[in-house]
Amino acid sequence: MRYSAQKGTRDILPSEIIAWHKAEETFSRVCHRFGYEEIRIPTFEQTDLFQRGVGDTTDVVQKEMYTFEDKGGRSISLRPEGTAGVVRSFIENGMGSLPSPVRLFYNITAFRYEKMQKGRFREFHQFGLEAFGAQGPDIDAEIISVLRVFFNEMGLKSIKLCINSIGCPTCRKAYNDSLRDYFRPHLEEMCYDCKSRFEKNPLRMIDCKVPECKVIAANAPKLIDHLCDDCKAHFEGLKERLDNIGIEYSIDPNIVRGLDYYTRTVFEFVSENVGSQGTICGGGRYDGLVESMGGTAVPGIGFAMGVERFMLEANSQGVDFGKTDYVKVYLANLSDKASMVINKLAYELRLKGVGCEVDLCQRSFRAQMKYAGKAGIPYVVVIGDDELDKGEVSIKRMSDGTSNTVALSNFVEYCMNEL
Repeated sequence: MRYSAQKGTRDILPSEIIAWHKAEETFSRVCHRFGYEEIRIPTFEQTDLFQRGVGDTTDVVQKEMYTFEDKGGRSISLRPEGTAGVVRSFIENGMGSLPSPVRLFYNITAFRYEKMQKGRFREFHQFGLEAFGAQGPDIDAEIISVLRVFFNEMGLKSIKLCINSIGCPTCRKAYNDSLRDYFRPHLEEMCYDCKSRFEKNPLRMIDCKVPECKVIAANAPKLIDHLCDDCKAHFEGLKERLDNIGIEYSIDPNIVRGLDYYTRTVFEFVSENVGSQGTICGGGRYDGLVESMGGTAVPGIGFAMGVERFMLEANSQGVDFGKTDYVKVYLANLSDKASMVINKLAYELRLKGVGCEVDLCQRSFRAQMKYAGKAGIPYVVVIGDDELDKGEVSIKRMSDGTSNTVALSNFVEYCMNEL
């Protein structure tokens, strides 16, 4: 029987991995620069955590979670996103006693049983960041600037920031009443999901992707026009801070995000690159989430970015990820006696941090040289009985054919300093 990867999953091959490494290392480096520390959370949690944290009116909880009963009869779900697990860890591990804000970032896999699309998988990777304990708009501007710095360092261009405010429970209550008044005459024309959201969470109707519903929702009242004084002041404060540090933005009153926990600031970074337009990442505040999950009242804000979607965008924009240079030198073998010396030299080189390869398949000399060329190894050293007798070897640079002669006794030190 021949096996293949499950639908919605994929292999990340060695030819792609350098790009992934660069993105992961750059994201980690940028987060550290802003004072964020890495957290690692479990792949699965009890299902109720996501129902409370993500929201039981969301598509993620209602349709997309991988949920199963374990051998103890408990309902368990694979994580569909990172925030709920990080909040659980924040509460469980008493991080609320740490100096505020508590800044955390993560690089995880997540799972959603959803319709396959370009750049969207059922097992996917996600960069994320969460900050707890800061109430004002300064932290909003900070995490937006984390993303802007990351995109700049990765060489992405044509990325637009869109911001909105979806208010707090106080102003949203009155707004939800306005939405129901607007949508009520159109309900029969709308999809099943919108009808079910009408009473529970009409704000989610604005985010519906069904074409007929999108047309109706286009003329719905805008939450940004119904903000209370505190939420309005917070949003104005965010705009002032983004203006001050020079980050351009557009206000998009239709951004509501797909998860129930968001409050006040929501934002998205959107590609304006022709042929790959779409949302690259998004986030926002969730000031009531920690308390709703059993913790004390602590404000929070975060974002998440699908790495597959980001990599598609980077490739579309022609970002140069460079190439691997782990292996510096190939030690070509001409005799059994030389083979023993080569293996010892290779071990010493690796101990000293110099990547190298030797022949492990009993190839001819010509086949070894062909392999080194195809593998793109920058330097080749040929060692046979003559070289052993002379006590010196010639190190050839493959790019231009130039070579240097080095004493065997000094070979490892030379490679450490010169290659």
